[in-house]
Amino acid sequence: MPFHLNEFIENCQCAIKGAKPESKISALVGEAVAESEPVLAALGRPKRAMIEKLFVSDELTIINVIWAPKMILMPHNHKVWAVIGVYEGREDNIFWRRLKAPNEHKIEAAGAKSIGVGEVASLGKDLIHSVSNPLSAFTSAIHVYGGNFFEIERSEWEPETLTECRYDVVKNMGLFEAENAILKFRETGV
Repeated sequence: MPFHLNEFIENCQCAIKGAKPESKISALVGEAVAESEPVLAALGRPKRAMIEKLFVSDELTIINVIWAPKMILMPHNHKVWAVIGVYEGREDNIFWRRLKAPNEHKIEAAGAKSIGVGEVASLGKDLIHSVSNPLSAFTSAIHVYGGNFFEIERSEWEPETLTECRYDVVKNMGLFEAENAILKFRETGV
């Protein structure tokens, strides 16, 4: 069954207007990533790490996330619900929880979930997670958020001390370009 991006976006837009949008979006994402080849045919085979904006509004963001081999993104939150569906590779998520006062700006590991091809994970609006691609190949996933992913005031946690700070969209987008530079160097030596 082919994957039609415009139809997927329209279905997601309709789903957020009703009750329990996360459940409806989860079903749509699950259907989309059930088979890899149609999604790869529509979105292209990954050649570089990136966050590709497929649709962005105040109520909904749909992005195609391509994780570089062995790439890691430090703990962060979204402040909105999120649905992630992997159509190639694997995402390993570590879930974190805030410590109690007086250390409420720090976190500790609280669980984990691996998401493989054809699998979907729903993340609540208060969830804190970090993501890694444990593979030596690209991982590709459709991520859907219940808000504007690029403009939400949110937090990330410093990797060494796990202390909370303001999420920096520009810095995190730059991590994908840094990974691409590493890949290029491995391929060309330049």
